[in-house]
Amino acid sequence: MCGIACALGAFGPRGIRQIVGVMMRAQAHRGPDGSGEWYGRCQGVDIGLGHLRLKILDLSDASRQPMVSPDGRFRLIYNGEIYNYLELRDELAAASVTFTTTGDTEVLLQALIVWGTAAFARLNGMWALVLLDLEAGTALLARDRFGVKPLYLYADQRGLLAASEIKAILAASGRRFQVNEATVNAFLTQSLLCTGSETFFRGIRELPPGHFATISLAASDQWQIAPERYFSLAASSPAVADTAALIEEVRNIFVDAVRVRLRSDVPLGVLVSGGIDSSAIAGVVHALGPDRDDIRMFSAIDAEGKQDEQPFIDIVADHLQRPVEKVTLNYQPDVAFDLMSEVSWFNDEPIGSFSTLAHYLLMERARSLGVTVLFSGQGADESLCGYNKFLWFYIQELAAKGRWSEAIKTLFQFWRNGVVVPEFTYQEAKRYLSPSLRLPELDVRGRRLRDRPWSFVSLDGSGVVGRQLADIQHLSVPALVHYEDRMSMAFARELRLPYLDYRLVCLLAPLPPEYKLHQGWTKWIFRKAVEPFLPPATVWRRDKKGFLVPQTSWLRQELQKSIRQILAEEWVTAHLGLIDPRQMQRRYDHYLRQGQVLGRLGEKDIFSPLALELWARRFESYLVA
Repeated sequence: MCGIACALGAFGPRGIRQIVGVMMRAQAHRGPDGSGEWYGRCQGVDIGLGHLRLKILDLSDASRQPMVSPDGRFRLIYNGEIYNYLELRDELAAASVTFTTTGDTEVLLQALIVWGTAAFARLNGMWALVLLDLEAGTALLARDRFGVKPLYLYADQRGLLAASEIKAILAASGRRFQVNEATVNAFLTQSLLCTGSETFFRGIRELPPGHFATISLAASDQWQIAPERYFSLAASSPAVADTAALIEEVRNIFVDAVRVRLRSDVPLGVLVSGGIDSSAIAGVVHALGPDRDDIRMFSAIDAEGKQDEQPFIDIVADHLQRPVEKVTLNYQPDVAFDLMSEVSWFNDEPIGSFSTLAHYLLMERARSLGVTVLFSGQGADESLCGYNKFLWFYIQELAAKGRWSEAIKTLFQFWRNGVVVPEFTYQEAKRYLSPSLRLPELDVRGRRLRDRPWSFVSLDGSGVVGRQLADIQHLSVPALVHYEDRMSMAFARELRLPYLDYRLVCLLAPLPPEYKLHQGWTKWIFRKAVEPFLPPATVWRRDKKGFLVPQTSWLRQELQKSIRQILAEEWVTAHLGLIDPRQMQRRYDHYLRQGQVLGRLGEKDIFSPLALELWARRFESYLVA
């Protein structure tokens, strides 16, 4: 887990060092344990590679980067972890490859040398990389299947810049950027983030997940990047002949996903929320090493106990007979907006909720506790239909197919179990309704956005599985891994996500929805699979809670004075033509007058414009109208 920086172009020997140095300093928080740089020239192109290291595997300097191949032909910088590096190392050693380190970086380098881009299909992990081939005169860029690790690109007439964080490119480019109107529009109208390769800064984009790009230095005058896809999720799965065998397969793959992610030369921890996703990870970690006392479990709890998960956390801890470090996130509402500004800087884009602030503070505590690597349950809901919305998508799909009796039976089973149905609100559901079906409400968008249609993403006839694939590839997972990466790396912590093990996603996501939404339960197939590791109260818990903070209360009460003060100030987004503050003032007044549950306006209708404005203020020196 690290930070990388790359510059290719006509910068000159002094200019290339200055640019890479600026990018390295802008993201220094990602790698406090060491750094390395390499500069050279190939095919008439100035080249600079920079690496900031967070030591996880092979703590010696032998694994420092940029790593050079024995013959001097290749140079590699990469950010991430290859969890199956030991198995790949054995396979390469059997093919007469010799190794001088004990880490995963050398294994990745040799895998790319031996197998080329076919190596990506063999890797189980998370990565963003640049591989320079001095003999062929090429630079290979690549990201992992689900985009857990970031790689941003910017090209102009001078050359190409690539980095782990946008702020590195902003600092090194020496210019201001227009705000990307389409990205802002999607955020304001449907709370969407990271839905494609475009960012909030026009001209800076991401290399898409599951893609690589090969750049010919000899033809670098255009700096055209044509990403090639190496991974796709199947839209359907083979018919299930034996449900018991499927449950066993899910269990075995999940256990192995956790097992390979336990490989570390630094302290490990498991984030436990009390829900089934994080609890299952803790249960399997315990099963794999019941006598290990070097793996810590810890949880974030609410200082006031209003949305406290402690009873559920204690059930898991008592079952596993393991202590839990409870971290009280007791920051006060009156510092929330100052904290949002700081967090927006690390996030490079507006944040989606106050939960991101809580995650930031949790990572700060993890550092103080000396835990470098942490397991997170992110990614489970998308593969297992865990979100409330998937039940309604499933009912919609059954109805569209004329399977009305199944639709009514399914809805009744969930109502009887008290799962999902009691949590339905229009305020949340409207995100998935077409604009024609939504109740009228004030449009707070400014002059540059007013004529744009509202962003809307629906099932589009692709069914529940199609929506799951969209969430994994475009709509949900990219935004979640984005903020988790930025919040954890703000304090040089590494997050590992067993539910995004490609073997598990490839098995679960294409399964017909009746294996996930079954007998009145979400995630049914997974609940059955992890029964041996957890108490029934956890496996069959009915309610679903996220990483919660009292957001509704804050927006209506504790933060009302601060919000009105912000509304009275001059808005950067108004100058940029993105938000009309007067309409925003009216929207907020309506929000306060409406019913808390039955009103048209939800939390995100207030939070998103505020988050966009605070982000714009933090990055104002890099923005231009």
